[in-house]
Order: sequence, then structure tokens, then C-alpha cells
Amino acid sequence: MIVRWSLAELPDVLAGLGLERPLLVASPRWAALDVPSLAVWSEVPSHRIDVPAAADSLLAVGGGSAIDTAKAASAAAGLPVVSVPTTYSGSEWTSGFGVRTPRRRMVGGGGGATLAAIVYEVELTVDLPRPETVGTAMNALAHCAEALYVTGRNEAGDGRALAGARAIASSLPRVVGSLRDVAARSELLHGAAAAGEALALAGLGLGHAMAQALGGRYGLPHGAMNVLCLPPALRYAAPVAPDAVARFADAIGGGDPAARVEELAAPGGFGRLRDWGVPEVELPDVAAAAAHRAGNRRMPRPASAGEIDELLRSIW
Repeated sequence: MIVRWSLAELPDVLAGLGLERPLLVASPRWAALDVPSLAVWSEVPSHRIDVPAAADSLLAVGGGSAIDTAKAASAAAGLPVVSVPTTYSGSEWTSGFGVRTPRRRMVGGGGGATLAAIVYEVELTVDLPRPETVGTAMNALAHCAEALYVTGRNEAGDGRALAGARAIASSLPRVVGSLRDVAARSELLHGAAAAGEALALAGLGLGHAMAQALGGRYGLPHGAMNVLCLPPALRYAAPVAPDAVARFADAIGGGDPAARVEELAAPGGFGRLRDWGVPEVELPDVAAAAAHRAGNRRMPRPASAGEIDELLRSIW
């Protein structure tokens, strides 16, 4: 994977890959960005995408929704993806994707996208509002935590996870204190990149399984759901993988890791599941869906639907 840290390098990245006619996949906010493109697809997220026959690649600019939309098209058309992330989601590091309708309802997913390059540019993140900043940063922090204790964990992934966790925990309070602090944003983006690489090396865990079940069922933001689901998932993981959770706790400042995560997330004002319109009566159904997701199955001891129901009730 080619990784560069300036948008000015994008033309050279494309040229080095032999790509001349990318389809730009970007929401209207980013569709006018001055980047090379054959045409623009601006319905993000989308459960369908028409790739022009002349296109030789997908250029995704935006957050996880734009990147997942491009990855779905990549898997279908066999074209490479170059990602320019504008949030901290980490989607740019994995070949898997979720398919959502424009109303954000999950209607499928898969894998097999061809990942060619990532181009980071901190200036594209400085206008990201506080809730999206905190939500996607906490999504990245969840990647770090889970990479340390899922069954696919490995030494390389551990290193990236710990580096990412330290950077995110250090920089996020500074960013929320001054949203246009470019130096703090840069550290946060580097932390999120490390988290994304850890995700690619090790995989997802229980917190993501819960967040995905909620987001897919109700069309809720993935970052916000990770904010709510990571603390109870850490409390579940603590007796199951105590050494890994302790290492994560040290990386983010010590003490109770779930409480520290809640402290870092507090400026985003995410509330509880009831504040997002999740009906209490449907929690058992959400729990059953989460129990069957890959993230839960990768836990050292997968949680039962009943255990996940209790975790969801703790944040309802």
C-alpha cells in the first residue's frame, strides 16, 4: 500500500500507479475538490454506483461512507481504489466494506476491494465538526483496543495499535479544545492511520460488532455508535483478555480504560442509545445480530446474545 502525507502528492501517486482516469467518489461537500478525475459520483453513501467504462480507478475523498462506496465499486468492477480520508474512520486500510442506502440503512457488504494507495492531508480535516471529530477518532481508538485482544492479533498489529492509542489519547483533547489546531489534528490523523493499519493487521472485535448491528439497523453514524459501545465492550474484554486491556489502558493514560474512553468521548455529547431513538424493546434483536457478527466471533471468548443484551442495556 502506498501511503503519502500531502494532497500535493496525489497526481504523482496516480501517475506512479499508471492511473489516468479515476472516478471521483465524494459527497457534494468534496466533489468540487481540485483533484484529477474523469467524472464524479456524489451520492454517498450509495447501494449502487455506475462506473464509466473509461474509468481506470476509483478516487475516494471523504469519510468511511465515501470510501466504502468506492470499495464496493472496486470489488464489482475490479478497479483499484486510491483514498483521501477526511475523517479518522480508518476505512481506507481494509478491503471489506458495508453497503448502505442514501438513508444510511445497511443493505449488504462484502470484501475484495483492490487497495492501491492512501493520501492523507491534514488540512482537509480542520473543518470537521466536533461530533464527527470525536466520533471518528473514537472509532479509530476502538480499532486500537480491539487489535490488541482479538484472535487475529499479532506483534505488528500490537505495535501499530499501541502507537495509535497513545497518539489519539494525547491529541484528541487538544483538538476538541481548538478544532483548527493543525498540529494537534496532524497527530490525531497519524494516530488514526496507525489505528487503521492495526485494524487491517488484526481485525475487529466486540465493540464494532455492537456498533455495526446498531448502525446497520437504525442508520446511525458508525463513529457515534463506537463511542457508546467501546466502554461496555472493554468491560467485557477485561476479564477475557486482561493483559491486552491493561496494555491499552497504559497507552491511553492508565486507570480504568472504559472510564478513560468515556472521558475522551465526553466533548462529543453522544448521550445514550435512547437519545438516538433506539427502542429498548428491540435490544434483544440487536444483541442477537451483534452476536453473529465477525467481530464478536473474533473475541477470545465470544459473547452470547444475552451478555450483549446486558451490555447494550448498560448504555441504553
